[in-house]
Amino acid sequence: MNQVAQGMQSIKALGRYAAGFAAVSLFPPTCAGCRRQIAVPGALCAACWPKIRFLGPPWCEIMGTPFAHDLGQGILSAEAIADPPPFARARAAVAYSGVARELAQSLKYRDRVDLARWMADWMMRAGSQLIVETDVIVPVPLHWTRFLSRRFNQSAELGRAIAAQAAKRYEPEALTRVKATRRQVGLRVEQRRSNVRAAFKVPTTSEIDISGRRVLLIDDVYTTGATVRAAAKALLRGGAAEVNVLTFARVLPGDFRPDESVPI
Repeated sequence: MNQVAQGMQSIKALGRYAAGFAAVSLFPPTCAGCRRQIAVPGALCAACWPKIRFLGPPWCEIMGTPFAHDLGQGILSAEAIADPPPFARARAAVAYSGVARELAQSLKYRDRVDLARWMADWMMRAGSQLIVETDVIVPVPLHWTRFLSRRFNQSAELGRAIAAQAAKRYEPEALTRVKATRRQVGLRVEQRRSNVRAAFKVPTTSEIDISGRRVLLIDDVYTTGATVRAAAKALLRGGAAEVNVLTFARVLPGDFRPDESVPI
């Protein structure tokens, strides 16, 4: 009987190998940045890797914006001092430019949901400390009208991948977008903040999911911070003990362009 079982396992393994070989043969993996053929799915080619700017220390302890030089532990950026955010800390994996911009837009506008897993890996490295201290992961939600037209929420896909890999509680419905806002493209900083003011709410039925808990808010791109500020305020009003923010990419100070040709 054992020999039969072993034989069946061998046949199944061979079948999986054959299926995988056929898939790679018919649909060879391509670079997530430029579509060149590569060996490993979800990776970048040798030409695209140098075009990614990964973010890391030294950085502002609150905003996560990088410093050119190490100024010592606990040093804050001018942005954090002049305009303190409602969230405790924000971290991003990469700067929003070049290949990283292409990845973010491919996920959001070109239905490349397969990229979420690989983007989440980079986010987990950048936000490792935040994830360790997190009780529950919540993505920035879409308004239901936009969700129907887009069919998926890119922030939810990233949040789901991170929660699964980190074995953390995931509550995609703990925060809802109650106002159908304009697209942020073309809007300046104050216009963006006004656009998303009071746009989010914690449903009464979800308050128990975040009350007294440390929440990690997930979004794809941190542009001016208007969206995550509004979402963080809603989570705190809903009872969250603390809100931290983790995004895939970050528009660095000085790089913001309100006339961005593709909405972000």
